[in-house]
Amino acid sequence: MRSWPAVDIPTIPGNGVPLRLYDTSDAATRPVAPGEVATMYVCGITPYDATHLGHAATYLTFDLVNRVLRDNGHDVHYVQNITDVDDPLFERAARDGVDWRDLGSGEIELFRQDMAALRVLPPRDYIGAMESVGEVTDMITRLLDSGAAYVVDDAEFPDVYHRASATPQFGYESGYDRATMERLFAERGGDPGRPGKHDPIDALLWRAARPGEPSWESPHGPGRPGWHVECAAIAFNRLGAGFDIQGGGSDLIFPHHEYSAAHAEAATGERRFARHYVHAAMIGLDGEKMSKSRGNLVKVSVLRRDGVDPSAIRLALFAGHYRTDRSWTSELLDAAQERLDLWRRAVASPSGPDGDAVLTRVREHLADDLDTPKALAAIDAWARRAVTEGGPDTSAPATVALAIDALLGVEPCPVTVGSPA
Repeated sequence: MRSWPAVDIPTIPGNGVPLRLYDTSDAATRPVAPGEVATMYVCGITPYDATHLGHAATYLTFDLVNRVLRDNGHDVHYVQNITDVDDPLFERAARDGVDWRDLGSGEIELFRQDMAALRVLPPRDYIGAMESVGEVTDMITRLLDSGAAYVVDDAEFPDVYHRASATPQFGYESGYDRATMERLFAERGGDPGRPGKHDPIDALLWRAARPGEPSWESPHGPGRPGWHVECAAIAFNRLGAGFDIQGGGSDLIFPHHEYSAAHAEAATGERRFARHYVHAAMIGLDGEKMSKSRGNLVKVSVLRRDGVDPSAIRLALFAGHYRTDRSWTSELLDAAQERLDLWRRAVASPSGPDGDAVLTRVREHLADDLDTPKALAAIDAWARRAVTEGGPDTSAPATVALAIDALLGVEPCPVTVGSPA
């Protein structure tokens, strides 16, 4: 799968600050301690609708992680999947009277355009579900051979399921109790009432072929992969066990991330799939939950079509902390545009206050669990002084321009905004 073009990251003076991130499984902020190569897997979209601000907030969160790790001298091996075979895609295609492949291809291309416009650093490996069927079936074979999976007793549709009890640590990532797991499993694509399952929350690994659905040949009969095992196989086969960061939105904590970890752990015997489980909060609209069912999605492509500067979108989403559920409003976007205008005036000034000092503060705030509100406030204070008072440091505007570009992904100079293709 082709991703999107990379943007150049300018070199900034000084040394980065080691990153600390909140880990969902430990409910604590801990140091991220990668080797020379930092490894990160972030779950991608199911391409049945355009990129909305909930998607954008998640991918911008991990774009900051990527940038901070690079500022600390790490190469970053970033992997992302795209679930280009799944029920929501089929349902939307049937509703709209289009081929599901054409729908998926169109939405994937729009997603690429949105990510490029937002200056999100692309993954090194961008892998579709259809590309990964072989590696998924290999993992399922390992799970069956170890007794961690079973085939339901159904002559017509012999689906394969993962035993929730296959690993003693199951549940460690979310920390949820059984009642919460059962509720979320049912709400988020699970099938607790499927006859033949050993436990209502056992997760689907391989869906046997049904009439009218795409399928692939496999050792488990014709069918297609389950959602969670897709991510487990893609991440493990490129990053191995114990990679640094598994990321996504907070709605993926359970069942998706819990099970993708459990599948890989049961297949390999490893205790922990990732060293950090990191989750971005939800974005609402004017105080209400933003969702497809409510029809209140704010789409990145529509904002771009309306001439909104993508850097203003970044700043609007960075105005709140990534782990805090927050709401998108017109006032938030207006404030972000005003902030962007101020910053651009400031970095165009002939001089300003100490540029190295503000760079240090921004690094420290971002390294502290991506504290973007404090990082933005530090640049605001510098920018107001640069615009109104100037300062003794003639190199400061250039230093700050490099910092907001490299660390925050914000264009330091205005650019012409075009409509999405």
